[in-house]
Amino acid sequence: MTERAPTPSIAVDAGLDPARLAALTAEGLLAMDDGELFLERVRGERLTFEDGRLKVASREMLQGFGFRAVAGERVGFATGDRLEEDAIRRAVATVQAVAGGHGGRENVAPAAPGAALYGAEDPIESAGRAEKLAVLERIEHYCRSQEPAVVSVTATLSASHQVIEIFRGDGRHVGDVRPLVRLDVSVVLERDGRRESASYGGGGRYPLARLLDESWWRSVADEALRQARVRLEAVPAPAGEMTVVLGAGWPGVMLHEAVGHGLEGDFNRKRTSAFAGLLGEMVAASGVTVVDDGTLPERRGSLTVDDEGTPSARTVLIENGRLVGYMQDRQNARLMRMRPTGNGRRQSYAHTVMPRMTNTYMLAGSQTREEIIRSVERGIYAVSFGGGQVDITSGRFVFQATEAYLIERGRIGAPVKGAMLIGNGPEAMRRITGIGDDLALDNGIGTCGKNGQGVPVGVGQPTVRIERVTVGGTA
Repeated sequence: MTERAPTPSIAVDAGLDPARLAALTAEGLLAMDDGELFLERVRGERLTFEDGRLKVASREMLQGFGFRAVAGERVGFATGDRLEEDAIRRAVATVQAVAGGHGGRENVAPAAPGAALYGAEDPIESAGRAEKLAVLERIEHYCRSQEPAVVSVTATLSASHQVIEIFRGDGRHVGDVRPLVRLDVSVVLERDGRRESASYGGGGRYPLARLLDESWWRSVADEALRQARVRLEAVPAPAGEMTVVLGAGWPGVMLHEAVGHGLEGDFNRKRTSAFAGLLGEMVAASGVTVVDDGTLPERRGSLTVDDEGTPSARTVLIENGRLVGYMQDRQNARLMRMRPTGNGRRQSYAHTVMPRMTNTYMLAGSQTREEIIRSVERGIYAVSFGGGQVDITSGRFVFQATEAYLIERGRIGAPVKGAMLIGNGPEAMRRITGIGDDLALDNGIGTCGKNGQGVPVGVGQPTVRIERVTVGGTA
């Protein structure tokens, strides 16, 4: 962690008086339970180099405000892209008419933010465009030099620099500067008339120089090439109910989707989650502990403060198989008589707040990966996933394994293609019979979608053995 540097004031930069905005916010939320004035300025850059040429070079800058008032279960929200006091006043009046009033604030005041979890450097301006393009070009040359079967290489470098400023009705005023960088490499290989593609990437809330370092981008390119080579050798996946072993790290995306969303406060308050009403009950096998932690330094899903001004926290959701907590924003926490957990998030100033995950992962157990594999007579070892679908109410899920292998008599066998994992999240959690000691977090590529909003997140887990998972294959 780093010491918190003074946050640039969007209000001051726009010629607004922060004291007047604070008074306007307090007046607008006087009869409400909660709410805030949220200001945002974000700059982004994306460079894509494909097969010897620059294909995409874009920069954008967005700024605006959102005013939200919460009264009971009602939410009034107005937004605008003109940072002018008159525009904000009109938004406040509109919101008051929509939200009505409730009569008093019942929510706890957010704690003061602690040390920053990431630096404030602008990654877009930390290196020149020529330097960035040179690295992207070197990535293509490197991939082609390492694998003669390469027919296409695409390398994409993206960076953003987000500044937020929050005025709350209780007079609190907090800001944050959030850098975010990411590098992705995609390759297409062709061998004996068969073509396969693979992508790999990574990033986080850290300086761009880390991605431009040759040892770092080579590791990303090497992994993309490795995955594509594996797919060239893959055989059709078997079908049926069998034991599945999930690899460490990115396979935690299945935990995120099949279980994590079901532990967000709004779904449980409305009783549309498969986990609703189960606090204190066993919802997973003994030994399973799941946390959501927004306090991990420089991680993609981390936030020094959430989008309501609440400091991020480490929230235990499932402890030794027992459901002990939900992820909460302020509104759902108040209505459920719980404490907010720093999970109030929004895609941008033009979106309202929802309880969302940050970095969600399962803690390590005591078995080694090798012990878990040896314990399986026949099954599938899935180490990477692509798309998936989940029904929050029923817990049903379908996930595509983009890299998976047969397990036969305790040994990893041939790679397989076309494996779809089908099951029920709560049931799968109860069928866990092995937890590895190799907890790993993903490389920094996750983006979570919910109700049309996307936010950066992290996932992770150790190697996990699950019994009786339906595998939809092509063999």
